[in-house]
Amino acid sequence: MYESIFILKGNIVYSKSASELKVCEHGYLVCENGEVRGVYQTLPFEYGGIPVTDYEDRLIIPGLVDLHVHAPQYSFRGLGMDMELLEWLETNTFPEEAKFQDLEYAARAYKVFVENMKKGATTRACIFATVHRKATLLLMDMLEEAGLSAMVGKVNMDRNCPDYLREASAVESSAETVEWIKDVLHKKYKHTRPILTPRFTPSCTDELMEKLKMVQMRYGLPLQSHLSENPGEIAWVKELCPWSDFYGDAYDKFGLFGADCPTVMAHCVHSTEEEITRMKENDVFVAHCPESNINLSSGVAPVRRFLEEGLHVGIGSDVAGGSTENLFAAMSHAIQASKMRWRLMDDSLKPLTVEEVFYMATKGGGEFFGKVGSFEPGYELDAVILDDSRLEHPQPLDVKKRLERMIYFSDDREIFAKYVRGKRLF
Repeated sequence: MYESIFILKGNIVYSKSASELKVCEHGYLVCENGEVRGVYQTLPFEYGGIPVTDYEDRLIIPGLVDLHVHAPQYSFRGLGMDMELLEWLETNTFPEEAKFQDLEYAARAYKVFVENMKKGATTRACIFATVHRKATLLLMDMLEEAGLSAMVGKVNMDRNCPDYLREASAVESSAETVEWIKDVLHKKYKHTRPILTPRFTPSCTDELMEKLKMVQMRYGLPLQSHLSENPGEIAWVKELCPWSDFYGDAYDKFGLFGADCPTVMAHCVHSTEEEITRMKENDVFVAHCPESNINLSSGVAPVRRFLEEGLHVGIGSDVAGGSTENLFAAMSHAIQASKMRWRLMDDSLKPLTVEEVFYMATKGGGEFFGKVGSFEPGYELDAVILDDSRLEHPQPLDVKKRLERMIYFSDDREIFAKYVRGKRLF
């Protein structure tokens, strides 16, 4: 699977923490058996004679991690952005996702999504598919062939969605999920893993949640869903689950909110003090999706608070709530949104910095996959080589400033090469 050992040379940038950006100009990154052995300014004698790929003055960064993206929504990104969440789901999302019953359509749609993901800077992703088992497997096949490393979920919904998309019962939904998991295990993917995906509490009955917990315990799977995205959604959860203390508690009552069930929750825009405390106690990951939260009029999450509390925080594109899978754009949106929150809502939470959003998009989100998202020794080698020569500037810039300009200006034209788990994709 791996070249046993190889070395990359260039301007190496990675995060050790949310506040510490490590830069090694014209340095060496050593990879052995798919893992980082070290970053060196001067190559140690023991590595003499090992092949070196010299990327010259280009930047070498860890691959970016998209903690929340909807693959079937890629086809309508940039449409219907004048609606709020629940109306947008009914008008755009559900009709589109129903089309994935047709495998020919699913193949056409997912081909575009996977090809664009491969071209970009994302190397890992937590991906929502649809309720359709066969189409979800098709997406996983395509991601595996592309060499990306992803967690993909067949969505569960047995209430509060159109008849044409609703699964017939909690029993059928959980049974289809088990059959899907068996199919995945039979295929023995190297890079693509299943993740349980109840869409959100309003679309899943208590019975379905109970059955999904049984599935989770049987197969030891992680879980992804949505949390406290929109005020209307939160009020709806309170009506549906009057026994819950807060939205996250509606998951936690079923054992589907961190602790022994590794969990990533998207949004957390309006999380209460109790919810934040529970997320911290249970090691729940937050997928911050700034552009989507703006586009769907949901608000701006208190990400500074999450970081100060020591929560696990990553970045999500949330296509198609977000208009692009480009996580550099998501980083810039995160900074801009935090400025608006600071100015208009709460001046005690200072805006996010470049160091912080870069950390969130690499090591912060990568932790959900294990030792991923950094070039510290022992981390899996996901790397992206950036060529910023197109972004001309009248004077020399240091590496950090070049990275900052990439966050605000770049797209897939700057992606020169890409490695996932030690294997070069292009």
